[in-house]
Amino acid sequence: MSTITYTLRTFARAKHVRIRIEPDGACVVTAPKRASRAVIDKLVASKADWIANAQRSLKAKPRPYSWRGTAAELKTFKSSALRLAQDRLKYFNQFYGFVWKDVVIRNQRTRWGSCSSTGRLSFTYKISLLPSHLADYIIVHELCHLKEMNHSKRFWALVAQTQPEYRALKHELQYGTKR
Repeated sequence: MSTITYTLRTFARAKHVRIRIEPDGACVVTAPKRASRAVIDKLVASKADWIANAQRSLKAKPRPYSWRGTAAELKTFKSSALRLAQDRLKYFNQFYGFVWKDVVIRNQRTRWGSCSSTGRLSFTYKISLLPSHLADYIIVHELCHLKEMNHSKRFWALVAQTQPEYRALKHELQYGTKR
């Protein structure tokens, strides 16, 4: 059995030990500050097969909609993404009538977007690289979180008002292929 290399991140507010495989294949363990290293090592060892399979799976299929470039290109994409998000939010909000605080564009690695409880909508610059129907899905998804800060049936019903094919769009976004 080989040793699993991982990065440990500890947080005082963490309640459980969690294992995550990053898009680049790195293993990241998040744990409460009080958790002992011996317990964490034992858990990681017990999950070695799952970790190896997840890492192999990532290598086998390239991530759809990924990009690497220069700082100048990143700045351009961020500007483009901000214009896109603002324009599409304005369009879709005709159907919803929600109020948000502001819109920010970030270089997020693991999320397409997020919505804070204060009403801040955040998107990755990568939405500007997506086909328009997928960017619209992400924008509507986060817009609907202004009303429902969860993924309940009520939330998905809101999304379906303007994105009735949201399940297929979600699948395409995750796997790069239509169902």
